[in-house]
Amino acid sequence: MGTNIYQTLVEAQRTAMEQHKASVNFIKDICGEFEEHTQISPRYYEKYDVKRGLRNHDGTGVMAGVTLIGNVKGYIMEDGERTPVPGRLLYRGINVEELVDGFTREERFGFEETAYLLMFGGLPTNAELAQFRDILAYYRELPPKFTEDMILSAPSADIMNKLARSVLALYSYDPDPDNNTLPMEMLQALKLVARFPVIVAHAYAAKKHYFDRESLYLHRPQPELSVAENFLYSVRHDNQYTQEEARLLDLCLVLHMEHGGGNNSAFACRVLSSSGTDIYSAIAAAVGSLKGPKHGGANMRVMKMFDEIEANVKDWRDEDEISAYLTRILNKEAGDGSGLIYGMGHAVYTMSDPRAVILKRFAKDMAKRKGMLEEFELFETVEKLTPDLFHSVIGIDKAMCANVDMYSGLVYKMMGIPPELYTPLFAIARIVGWCAHRVEEVYNPYGRIIRPAYKAVAPKRSFVPLAERG
Repeated sequence: MGTNIYQTLVEAQRTAMEQHKASVNFIKDICGEFEEHTQISPRYYEKYDVKRGLRNHDGTGVMAGVTLIGNVKGYIMEDGERTPVPGRLLYRGINVEELVDGFTREERFGFEETAYLLMFGGLPTNAELAQFRDILAYYRELPPKFTEDMILSAPSADIMNKLARSVLALYSYDPDPDNNTLPMEMLQALKLVARFPVIVAHAYAAKKHYFDRESLYLHRPQPELSVAENFLYSVRHDNQYTQEEARLLDLCLVLHMEHGGGNNSAFACRVLSSSGTDIYSAIAAAVGSLKGPKHGGANMRVMKMFDEIEANVKDWRDEDEISAYLTRILNKEAGDGSGLIYGMGHAVYTMSDPRAVILKRFAKDMAKRKGMLEEFELFETVEKLTPDLFHSVIGIDKAMCANVDMYSGLVYKMMGIPPELYTPLFAIARIVGWCAHRVEEVYNPYGRIIRPAYKAVAPKRSFVPLAERG
């Protein structure tokens, strides 16, 4: 009897494998038909003046809305031409450099203060900031059994994937998830801001346990700690961190918190919000956008590229040797074959990215203390050499600066934060900007569902009866 059951199971498995193989082969075959009917000629984009990537032909962005939340300045328009200027990033009209200088000079953590500014529009008083911190601390606790049921029972090797699924799952734990009155929207937003670091920490613990075969460590958030302190406390087995590490991580979170309504993830959030859907659906879409390597995953690409540079360049102080290897990257002979030097260039910033300027200054101090100054200087050299190489090798002659991804990955490396947490840390910061844009979109009295046009260019065909198809 047992043998028959075993044979039945083996046969069922064999049949399933054969069916799967047949399905894969069939899909491969019909993909050719898909390609035949899906090739869009570049001439259509010119003929119909399509703004690919919602970018104008001069490189500026298509104006899709207005916002009071964030402003990114990297050039001025003069006589229809872009004139490069030093980059500026404004949070609710306040220059981020002034904001950072304010809380670092007083040796305070800036995440909570900046989150209050972006969410509510003004800088908090001492009393308001204290109460705001208390609210975030109270809502850090995930719903009962959430970690067990939603994270540990269905772990993911990709933490961003787990974060997106967890955000959607929180809808089920909200007693009134579709209530979009302003107080309820703000409450839902603050819960998400508070819970993102905890979800990421628990998703990371599950990933290390189930996929990397390590012991499982889950730490409860501590109410008296800042967001940055709590994150380092939660992801380290021994809960240990230095104040220098916590303050530098706090700075990274502030610099990544907001970048205007036109960046891919914020725009994705606004597109979904414009349909009237719930906040959980809109934020999950933003997480999915940030997961993409062209957006939030860029700092991981930077670090992978530098791993290759460090392995192939013998003398990190020899600019000629570094230039030769960077030339190979640009010629698609090295690197990932894209021809891109990651960490350099930006869609808006031209002469400088203020986030990179600020982070670089703090990163250099940490590099000295961590004994990593030589590696830091290699990053600086790549930043210095790249613009001229783009001009001489590729023929692109435009202002080009290092972006924030050039140094953020290095900062995380110096703190011992593993690469799989780089993009989730970006999400922990940017959830504030997403929620601010979400609420602004929902409560904009002039709001309409966002629906751009696509020009249909498929040729007309007649229906062919099934019996007559080849």
